[in-house]
Amino acid sequence: MLSTYQYQKFPYLTPPELQTEDITRRQVIIVGAGPVGLAAAIDCKLQGLDVLVLDDDDTVSVGSRGLCYAKRTLEILDRLGVADAVRNKGVEWNVGRTFFRKDEVFNFNLLPVVDHKHPGMVNLQQYYLEEFLVRRAIELGVELRWKNRVTAVEPTTEFSTLHIETADGSYAMQADWLIACDGARSPIRQMLGLEVEGKVFMDRFLIADVLMKADFPAERWFWFDPPFHPNQSVLLHREADNVWRIDFQLGWDADPVEERKPENVIPRIKAMLGDDREFELEWVSVYTFQCRRMEKFRHGRILFAGDAAHQVSPFGARGANSGIQDADNLVWKLKLVIDGLATEGLLDSYSDERVFAADDNLLNSTRSTDFITPKSTVSKCFRNAVLELAREHAFARKLVNSGRLSVPSILKLSKLNTTDSDVFAGQLQLGAAVEDGPVIYQGKAGYLLELLQHHFYGLYFCEDASQIPAETLAGFAALKGLPVPVHTFIISATATAVGRDDYQVVHDFKGLLAERYDANIATHAGYYLLRPDQHLAARWRQFDLGKVLAALARATSCQEGHGHAITTTA
Repeated sequence: MLSTYQYQKFPYLTPPELQTEDITRRQVIIVGAGPVGLAAAIDCKLQGLDVLVLDDDDTVSVGSRGLCYAKRTLEILDRLGVADAVRNKGVEWNVGRTFFRKDEVFNFNLLPVVDHKHPGMVNLQQYYLEEFLVRRAIELGVELRWKNRVTAVEPTTEFSTLHIETADGSYAMQADWLIACDGARSPIRQMLGLEVEGKVFMDRFLIADVLMKADFPAERWFWFDPPFHPNQSVLLHREADNVWRIDFQLGWDADPVEERKPENVIPRIKAMLGDDREFELEWVSVYTFQCRRMEKFRHGRILFAGDAAHQVSPFGARGANSGIQDADNLVWKLKLVIDGLATEGLLDSYSDERVFAADDNLLNSTRSTDFITPKSTVSKCFRNAVLELAREHAFARKLVNSGRLSVPSILKLSKLNTTDSDVFAGQLQLGAAVEDGPVIYQGKAGYLLELLQHHFYGLYFCEDASQIPAETLAGFAALKGLPVPVHTFIISATATAVGRDDYQVVHDFKGLLAERYDANIATHAGYYLLRPDQHLAARWRQFDLGKVLAALARATSCQEGHGHAITTTA
């Protein structure tokens, strides 16, 4: 099908339920083996949950589709065990350039400061990401059932019954919890009569994946009104295998069937690259995009994630990145609920937080679309004036919008946060995904986020770990002994102490973590409570065990003094 990629057919196996009249019940069933469903399944398995994945296909996605994976997504994939494969195969980049007609008017750097483990973006065709996720799921023992199509869902207050069709017949299963990751057209959403609300944009875009050898830098190039495609926009990206993604804006009146034909695609590419550039068409598609979401992502014991819950325009790379962050937000909460350490109300925070994130993405995607495709003559004049001014004036560059690229949403209004009682400066905000930085841990150089898995963590900043008071160390031990334990990392400016069972010590040998967290270690010893998805839940200038316990109770939706999370063990 593609000259650069060999599609693998995953084996269909006859489900054992066809051999019995008993209905099997599973803890978690995920429908959809795309990036979001597979990420959720891997996370479930890593956290010890019984998980089954159903998919109506038997291979990875056709065509490159999702392409750009942002730094935060790479950090999540690192925890899941696939980031190295993605980076080794993909194309890393940080710089984007915007052109108006013939001239560059604006550029940006996603990582203007050094000492981050991951780049701002990695470009990689979606079929590779899915392949790596499938491999990792199989390695962990996740049960994947290919060519198993869900035809009906019957929800109750305790479980959902799924009716599933295969080549060998139909069967039924029950799921304590059902996660729907079955795409923008989500059959499960339709079966339940649930709607998505928003708008479809009246424009069409041509995607052409082009195989060619070119010495263009690994950067994002975006043109407004270029001479080779006047009055429209064009985007150029490099992918793996010497494949280049080119997006041509076509306009609403374009015929999608005609525009996909090679005799119409090739002249557009030659006009852009010149007649002397040799290339081959790898994959072509025409799409119309939409910005829509469900009203809420939790419906009883059924949870929606990824495109099944929300859809955005591709400009800004907010689709797959947001979906993987959905899974990252959801699974730790589901784990606590299943283990009886939090009430089901914690899952309402999944919907609340990811609806907030979806609205953030929808707003940014809508603004990008309005800038790329002005809806009136006045809007177009404004847009072109901004682009002209951007060449010389910094204020105008802030208005240039060829797609605000994916960043994790700051969950500043989350009910799981504990409001700051101290004053903090710097960019790190309450509810944000926390900052990474280089550390030395057990004699080896690495990065902080590599050490954080799927637990609650406390980061205790100090100048010298060997000088921490005994009562503070006793507090760390108490936190480690909770049913929902908090694992403390002491972030020390000097390498004078080693960890023990109750806490670990890392050396902030460049001082960057203290700077990025505004820890102010010269006069304070700050403590920062991180959720399992590495979002900042609470922080204080001084460690206070009672305050940490109260914040942990809030972050697990337990009432202070009554929740499992704050009951110490003997």
